[in-house]
Order: sequence, then C-alpha cells, then structure tokens
Amino acid sequence: MEKAVMENITVILNKPKYPGNIGSVARCAKNMGIRSMIVVNPATVDKETMAQLSTHLALDVVDKIQYYDTLEQALAPFQYIVGTTGRSGDTSLKRSMIYPRAMAKEIVPISQNNKVALVFGPEDRGLTNRELMRCDLLVKIPTSDDLKSINLSHAVMIICYEIFAASSEDSSVFTQKLATVAETEAMYEHLKETFLRIGFIKTQNPDYWMINVRRLFSRTTLLAKDVKIIRGICHQIDLYGRTDVGVRNRDAAEHQKKT
Repeated sequence: MEKAVMENITVILNKPKYPGNIGSVARCAKNMGIRSMIVVNPATVDKETMAQLSTHLALDVVDKIQYYDTLEQALAPFQYIVGTTGRSGDTSLKRSMIYPRAMAKEIVPISQNNKVALVFGPEDRGLTNRELMRCDLLVKIPTSDDLKSINLSHAVMIICYEIFAASSEDSSVFTQKLATVAETEAMYEHLKETFLRIGFIKTQNPDYWMINVRRLFSRTTLLAKDVKIIRGICHQIDLYGRTDVGVRNRDAAEHQKKT
C-alpha cells in the first residue's frame, strides 16, 4: 500500500482576505498530515488571530508559513499544481474538472517524486482564469444546490482528507520526475520567442495565441526531460535560422561582387 508523501504537498492560499481563515486552514492541513503552507499577498496578516484559530496544536504550521507577493513566484519550485474552483462550466483552459476523490488517486503516486501544490483562491471569488491556466488539474467540490459556497478552511479539509484517505488504498504506480512550473514557463517563453521568429504566431498579443499551445501540452504530463527536449528543438530551430540567414547574406554579397 502506497501513501502520499505529505512532505511533498503544500497548501497555497492565494490572496486570502481573513487571517482567521489562514489559521483554520493551518489546523485542517495538519489534521491530515500536511505541514507546509504558503500564503500569497494576503489582505492582512494578523498573527494573533491566526494563532487563535489554528490553536496551539497547529501553531508550528502557522509559524513556518512562507509568504510571497505573487502566485507565479510561489508556484515556481513545484512540479504539479492542483487548482480548486467552484465553477460549473468549462474554463477552456486546461483539463476538465474532476471531484476530490478522483484527484486524490492521482496525487498519491505523483507525490512520491514531485512537489505538489494545492491552490485555493480568495474567499469571495476564487482563482481567476489566468491563475487556473497554470494548474495541471482542476478540482471542484460537489455541493447541494441549497448552498453552494464553502468556507475556505472546509474546502481545504475536504481536499486534504481525500488525499489522506486515498493513501490507504493501493496505487503502486511509479511516477517519474515532472517538470517544475519554472521549467515549463521557461519552455513556453522559449516557444513563444521561436514562434514569433518563424512567423508561426502573430506579433500582436502573442500570449493570447499561446493559450492554444498551452492547451495542447496540458493534454499530457510534461516530464523534466520532455521540457529539455522541446527547448532543445527550439534552440536548433534558432541555430538553423541564423545559419540560413548567414548563408543567404553571404551568397547575396558574392552575387553583388560578380555583378
């Protein structure tokens, strides 16, 4: 029986509004064996309130919270990103949304060799489309039509519980080391530069044209070695283009001398 490596799993709160929720999330995460938390650009940091809601039993988690200004900075070292959303429709960004139980079964083997981020948006509106675009997996917690909104700490508890519970099931699947967010973002930037150079995408708003490229690669899980291969191809295209231009310039110069 394989268990999730909780040391490789981090709860990330993006722009939380209330310090009490941060403390409550710390307690929920520790309940399920997760001790790593990141908070991005919180509305306020009231450590006393956070400590009260976490209780003294989870105060160690609160004390070790890492703070970042942007979600991009926070996600850089992670290989696999799980984004939570309350939306019902297709975001047209990456993969289809799944429920927490199915998500947990995927996370258990991935956590063996990769750093996993569980990302939660602000209490009032959740993660934006641009933020969800950075996620490898989108998770929606099913609720009754009578009351669809869920408290932030409750949502964290449900996601973390499913991962904890799935660890008691057999999921002995070997997972190779995935590419980090920093590596994949560098790859997308390299691809964009190459596509612009060869005229594959329009120079006006190139990031918009890259959405389809991101969607294409989101259909598979990129390994670290996959990213190196793709960037190597871009590098060779660049060298070929430079060489081709050099040859044409040389031939043109020789032609001018003869005439």
